[in-house]
Amino acid sequence: MVKFNKETASIGIIGMGDMGKMYAQRLSRAGWRINACDKADVYESLKTEFDSLSGVTILPNGHLVSRVSDYIIYSVEAGVIDRVVAEYGPSTKLGAIVGGQTSCKAPELAAFDKHLPPDVEVVSCHSLHGPNVNPNGQPLVLIKHRASDESLHTVEEVLSCFGSEYVYLTGEMHDRITADTQAVTHAAFLSMGTAWQANACFPWEFGRWVGGIENVKINITLRIYSNKWHVYAGLAILNPAAKRQIRTYAESVTELYKLMIQGRRDELKSRVKAAGEAVFRAGTTRQDLLLKDDVLDRYSLSNQPREEQRQNSHLSLLAIVDCWSKLGIVPYDHMICSTPLFRLWLGVTEYLFRSPDLLEEALDTAIDDRHFRSDDLEFTFAARAWSDCVSFGDFESYRDRFERIQEYFAPRFPEAVKLGNEMMKTILEKTTSGGP
Repeated sequence: MVKFNKETASIGIIGMGDMGKMYAQRLSRAGWRINACDKADVYESLKTEFDSLSGVTILPNGHLVSRVSDYIIYSVEAGVIDRVVAEYGPSTKLGAIVGGQTSCKAPELAAFDKHLPPDVEVVSCHSLHGPNVNPNGQPLVLIKHRASDESLHTVEEVLSCFGSEYVYLTGEMHDRITADTQAVTHAAFLSMGTAWQANACFPWEFGRWVGGIENVKINITLRIYSNKWHVYAGLAILNPAAKRQIRTYAESVTELYKLMIQGRRDELKSRVKAAGEAVFRAGTTRQDLLLKDDVLDRYSLSNQPREEQRQNSHLSLLAIVDCWSKLGIVPYDHMICSTPLFRLWLGVTEYLFRSPDLLEEALDTAIDDRHFRSDDLEFTFAARAWSDCVSFGDFESYRDRFERIQEYFAPRFPEAVKLGNEMMKTILEKTTSGGP
């Protein structure tokens, strides 16, 4: 293996989507020489985009990147990783280190084992945040799959410029934890967007979604739909643990909704509170995660006064805790490698369940108040539809659903992303400081 230093070694990046670009920019600014490529039809535009970064060389294809780079990162969709590695893997430089940035490691590592030469070492990675989040202090998973300790230390050194917190896992552990912390979170927000679109509703224009928890729902839903569909599809469809969890979430939504419309108040309250006690049992809660409405109120897309807010059943939050309880998931167990979205979702869920009056109010609203009934119905339909899409492994159906709803909300993305970034920054500071 080549002796790694910034004068003699170079880093290859195959796939210059948002994360690939973020890696190229940060690594080059840290002094590493970068060779990068993407699809042939964006070669010229990429050259123009990175012309001002002297440390980045855009090449026409992955063969040219692979043959001259000492550490190569595949930053492509999980759904195409096998095909891309099959094409470019045989050109990998003798003794190089190879890794991937996919959110589902089972197909990625299988592709490396199948298509890379035996002299190549494999140390994979996964930054557990989006490209617009500052990586400093965020979890960065490292997987020493087929490599020496020396190669692992080399990757640690190269990626140290991110300032991230390394988390060491196997590929199997990674996929289980990402399913626990991401799959249902994404499904909940995707379903919210689907329900709002089905009801021809821009939620920030109605007094039903004003303040606190509602701001989180709106901002994060729009944040997810402003991204590319494959960011979420690969994790959901290719990860067996994710499929099971998304299916369980849809079941929880459906079962709780049936209790609501049948007016079975005592049964609904008993079930939800039992689930809350299982998930937020003694010794697992962390006070620093509790998010107050007064913190969240300032991040609103709505012009409606807070006084006009209607009470909400919070079916999406009730169902997430019911789902976690069914699956035996204790969300705090995975905080070391959780995403910003998950920490935020856990924070507002904990806030609801650790505020007895607020939880009681939500449960009574679920039974008595019909203003949210049509929204909860559409949310139930949406959760089941996303679950079916994932269970069938249908990437095209996933893409069609995602992009149809994306188009509906697109006019508000610039404002929502800006506001969402500010909200995330404030809340992440509150959920990561002062904790054990």
